[in-house]
Amino acid sequence: MELETPSAEQQLNDIKHNLAMINQKIAEACTRAGRDPSTVRLLPVTKTVPAERLRIAYAAGCHEMGENKVQEAREKSEALSDLDIKWCVIGHLQTNKVKYIARFAHEFQALDSLKVAAELDKRLQAAGRGMDVYVQVNSSGEASKFGLPPEEVENFVKQLPNYSALQIKGLMTLAIFSPHLDRVRECFVRMRNLQERLRQSMPAGLSFDELSMGMSGDFELAIEEGATVVRVGQAIFGKRPLPDSHYWPGFG
Repeated sequence: MELETPSAEQQLNDIKHNLAMINQKIAEACTRAGRDPSTVRLLPVTKTVPAERLRIAYAAGCHEMGENKVQEAREKSEALSDLDIKWCVIGHLQTNKVKYIARFAHEFQALDSLKVAAELDKRLQAAGRGMDVYVQVNSSGEASKFGLPPEEVENFVKQLPNYSALQIKGLMTLAIFSPHLDRVRECFVRMRNLQERLRQSMPAGLSFDELSMGMSGDFELAIEEGATVVRVGQAIFGKRPLPDSHYWPGFG
């Protein structure tokens, strides 16, 4: 027997309830860390969520949306162009897709290539706009994950002032997916330590105040270790019909 699709009103109430629960957990994690909850930004991750449901999410208060795949983000940005949504691309970007995100995205959180930096800067300069950018770091050392090894980040970011349309805001990572919380926490501590080093040694004009780390299963740990952006999808929208590896091969 097929399950009945919840009404738009029920979906709205469910999303509002989930957002309230997540914000409560954010506040509690901040209390444990001695932080102000206003220093943590919740980025709803909307990958695989259909555009019609995102209209409901917008009504529930989700005015920023994070997408992994450029094509999916592009299609949704067009379908929802009547809404004032800030689109954030959080997945790996190939150079030939840069032209698309330069048109619609407000933020890119997965920079780990100077080729992509150069192409994105060129496209943004031509469009007369800038973009907030985070450098992606592979904090777990897993071969399946994108991002720069922590030891290569300092040399990489020293090149970024050459690309003036890129407004460098901070660092992003995906922690190891593990039931052992101490191993997950190690990834976040590694990122916080890297952030502190960069703040002391980097060229003027680059900011590393932001740390985007933590997802539905580990965002509270991430906040305790300094996250300023947490990327939460399933805790807002529910489980996806298939595992992440189906949609994004190699996704950890």
